[in-house]
Amino acid sequence: MSDVILKCENLNKTYHDGTATIDVLKGINFSIKRGDRIAIVGPSGSGKSTLLHLLGGLDKPSAGTIFLNDVDWQTLSEKKRCQLRNGHLGFIYQFHHLLPEFSAVENVAMPLLLADKSVAYAEEKAKSILEKVGLSQRETHKPSQLSGGERQRVAIARALVHQPHCVLADEPTGNLDNATAAKVFDMMLALNQQLNTSLVIVTHDRELASRMDRILTIQDGVLTESRV
Repeated sequence: MSDVILKCENLNKTYHDGTATIDVLKGINFSIKRGDRIAIVGPSGSGKSTLLHLLGGLDKPSAGTIFLNDVDWQTLSEKKRCQLRNGHLGFIYQFHHLLPEFSAVENVAMPLLLADKSVAYAEEKAKSILEKVGLSQRETHKPSQLSGGERQRVAIARALVHQPHCVLADEPTGNLDNATAAKVFDMMLALNQQLNTSLVIVTHDRELASRMDRILTIQDGVLTESRV
């Protein structure tokens, strides 16, 4: 298997609003290798989140090709796409999207249970990753009993519990105060290095972006890259 986890070739995304055609992404080409740390930046509405959704197989491009571990997303049935996505990718959003009726360990175990792993195995892995994010003492707490930073750490643990090849994060610290955001981001970078998982982050925060290995900027639908 190649060390390239995700790759897109001549990627385009167009939306139609009545008679108007909006070209959000135009001819995007880049690849993500194992262990890469990449920030995607750009003005609001520039297509950053759209690109992340396309990379994760959550949306389909208007043209172009996306490969995950050398597999073309567009050649797969929806069931196969879900299996590939759940097996190899992790997702973190600005809002944690935890299930309120479940405890931290149950929320983190969910991806493994959806992959038909045993309850005992899923709970063991969930407890292990919760320990890595410093929440071993909070594993039985429900989201309403956790602080904002703790809820986001649970969301990060959930994204990493199945040891994905790549984590796609959309403004993962955007809903936190500066001090908490810095701590959460430090933890994400540490786990990225420890687990050798690629990390792609959409962010408005240029300071956070500067701590990544590569910065991709989207402007007027066009992608440019600068190395830190």
